[in-house]
Amino acid sequence: MEQLTIKDIPQKDLENKRVLVRVDFNVPTEKKDNKIVITNDLRIRASLPTIRYLIGAKAKTALVSHLGRPKGFDSDLKMDPVGEKLSELLDKKVLKLNDSVGPEIQTVINNLKPGEVCLLENIRFYQEEEKNDSDFARNLAKPFEIYVNDAFGTSHRAHASTAGVCAFLSPCLGGLLLQREVDSLAKVLTNPIRPFTTILGGSKISSKIEVIKQLIPKVDTLLIGGAMAFTFIKAKGGKIGNSLYEEKIIPLIKELDLLKEENAVALILPEDMVCVKKGDLDNKKPDKELIVYPVDKIPDGYTGLDIGPKTIEKFVKMISQSKTLFWNGPMGMFEDPQFIGGTKAVAQALVEATKKKSITVAGGGDSISALENLKISFDLFTHVSTGGGASIEFIEGKNLPGIGCLDKKMSVTSN
Repeated sequence: MEQLTIKDIPQKDLENKRVLVRVDFNVPTEKKDNKIVITNDLRIRASLPTIRYLIGAKAKTALVSHLGRPKGFDSDLKMDPVGEKLSELLDKKVLKLNDSVGPEIQTVINNLKPGEVCLLENIRFYQEEEKNDSDFARNLAKPFEIYVNDAFGTSHRAHASTAGVCAFLSPCLGGLLLQREVDSLAKVLTNPIRPFTTILGGSKISSKIEVIKQLIPKVDTLLIGGAMAFTFIKAKGGKIGNSLYEEKIIPLIKELDLLKEENAVALILPEDMVCVKKGDLDNKKPDKELIVYPVDKIPDGYTGLDIGPKTIEKFVKMISQSKTLFWNGPMGMFEDPQFIGGTKAVAQALVEATKKKSITVAGGGDSISALENLKISFDLFTHVSTGGGASIEFIEGKNLPGIGCLDKKMSVTSN
């Protein structure tokens, strides 16, 4: 990572400093017995190394995050449950504040003792946050001396708390999670141990066209699963029944075909699909009759919802022969246990590849959800990215505002 991180600053230079840390604590919640509870604390746990590092350095640390998509204040989206969970995970009291900007915040931050941590209120309660309002960013930054971005998952957003504050604080540093995310993805993309295989899935190819264009010159093999495969099959004249595809993307398939030929890349599509009658799907029958059809011979009235056994066998074999692997997107409608087989097989094949010392990186919200559904530990992969949209834009080669605004390693020297 070419940006400065907290590890590049001597701990003595962090002691007693007022540090604002942008974290991604946008965790799933639900209401139980009239109380908001967190159903998955992955994103909180992911930033613990950065928080603990700052505690150890005796910094005065304030954490700021969004939660959900509020339109102004929403009592169900207050950060209180996050503060409670964080206190539990740190085994240390985290002071939850009821605001994010203002003179009261300045007073609280000034009165923090070295090594103490507080949590600001949901930053998206303020409409100025997503507008990257300069005055708001200045007020947010005012109580602090140092800025740390540990929220890779929001770094593709040019918001006040991810980019705007960098105009008013110095140094601006990356956190340990941000560094791990960037370094893991960069290692896969810039210096992979070959053979390098990428597995892409999900429902819409339109959201991954640019990713595919960026990956084709870098990979040896590209495996396409999920509903996005049907647009490829349709473009080649195959019969896909009532399966989902994107008509407007079909002209771009020829462009991808030319690109893969120019780069001598194997782009492998499914051979077969697990299908169901459209009526059974519409009626949401719990035990639907499943029929496996060749991917290009699906009859009208049937929808493909998971890769079939021949495809699974081929994909698993390709994964086992690879030394670097990147996975983004499920192989089918994994939310339904009848259509999770392909995703499960790919995930388990990646776990086995990790055991054999292959580099395995998984990313994307649906991939993470699938692993959670399957109860497969993230520790069984080399790296599981919490980035979602940010990881996709990183692979596309786009500038991520929340990273681009951080100090470069050659631009700041320690006294």
